Amino acid sequence: MSYQFGLGSLLRTPPKRRCFISYHHADEQAVRNFIQVFSVAGEIFSHRALGLEMEPDIVNSHDTDYVMRRIRERYMADTSVTIVMLGQSTWKRRYVDWEIAASLRNAPNAPANGLLGVHLPGFSRDLHQYPSRFDANLTPLGSAQVDCYARWIDYPANDFVLTEAIEAAFQRRRTHAHWIANSAPRFAYNRQ
Repeated sequence: MSYQFGLGSLLRTPPKRRCFISYHHADEQAVRNFIQVFSVAGEIFSHRALGLEMEPDIVNSHDTDYVMRRIRERYMADTSVTIVMLGQSTWKRRYVDWEIAASLRNAPNAPANGLLGVHLPGFSRDLHQYPSRFDANLTPLGSAQVDCYARWIDYPANDFVLTEAIEAAFQRRRTHAHWIANSAPRFAYNRQ
């Protein structure tokens, strides 16, 4: 099924997707604002986010395999798109790396989540870095191809921009899964 988007109106409104929100806790207020505008008031998507509705670092372990499994089971099991909120220090956070890794993991009965980055206000690609696992999915390594699995958008100016981006990320789960890059070692610690 395809959706056509245009400047006029949606020919067919895509379903409301359930999204996992990955972010650095330093950006928590901006993330809460994003969720309030687009998930709660705008009803563009349903959200799940570690730390916003639950106790911070609720999965408390040094075993990264265990932490990733618990994140997938408890917080990502019913999501289909992961939105990475890109702030100044997002690239440093080990939990963001682990959440992206868990999002990209294909299972027989559960395809990887679509992956969408959203630049938070004040983010500048010239001044800040993307999380390395997210960046690896933007441009396939060692390839002359320009296609990839993940996409990013600037902070959405309206509901339509975000709706279109989420739906595109959802559709790429089937059409672009062969571009997933998820073999890098996981962060053991936060970056400095």
